[in-house]
Amino acid sequence: MKLLALGAAAAAVAALGAMPGTASADELPTFDFTDCPAPPANADPGTWRCEAFVSQGKLTIDRTEVPLGEVRLTFSEGRVNGEYAQVFGALRHAPAPIPGLAGATIQLRYGGYSDFHSDDVRRGELDVYAVVRHPLLRKDCGIGTASAPLHTVVHDDPSVPPRIISENPRTAFSGVIDADLALPATQGCGPLGKLVDRRLGLPSPSGENAFQQASYVQYKPL
Repeated sequence: MKLLALGAAAAAVAALGAMPGTASADELPTFDFTDCPAPPANADPGTWRCEAFVSQGKLTIDRTEVPLGEVRLTFSEGRVNGEYAQVFGALRHAPAPIPGLAGATIQLRYGGYSDFHSDDVRRGELDVYAVVRHPLLRKDCGIGTASAPLHTVVHDDPSVPPRIISENPRTAFSGVIDADLALPATQGCGPLGKLVDRRLGLPSPSGENAFQQASYVQYKPL
């Protein structure tokens, strides 16, 4: 999404609530291309590249802000028979603490669908679900599931205009937001699931939530 897909430095800090790790002087993260998928066998030669995103994310549920910390996303894109094509690589996210729920964490996982072809309407789309962990919750506790993930559609964050940081290698920085994401109640959490729902304000309808990312992205020809 020329994100995330889930690509402005000082503006990004203000727009995303000064999320940890978002530097005001472009202290670039280390980009990892290990998860880059190879182009398909029928790919048009010379058209494919890998995109490695390193983002700082934040999920706002009703009025509760949950800093997600670092989110890494990798995919490859190019052309096949002259048409745009893409291959998903990986979504990596370490469990992040949930404010107000001591010992609880949330971790984003890939939900099986992605579309990073940007257009005039949106930057991209991605299916994710969130695993919620706590010693007193059942192991299947989460928001959305692998079989019924959350569908997020991200748009440019007007407070974080995209910009190019470097051309060698090509590196950019931008912000995206999904302010229309609807969130269901937790599932599979056991008797304490209702406590988690009350604390986070779940379920929460579209218009009451926001999924935001400020992303560095670096490109590698394949």
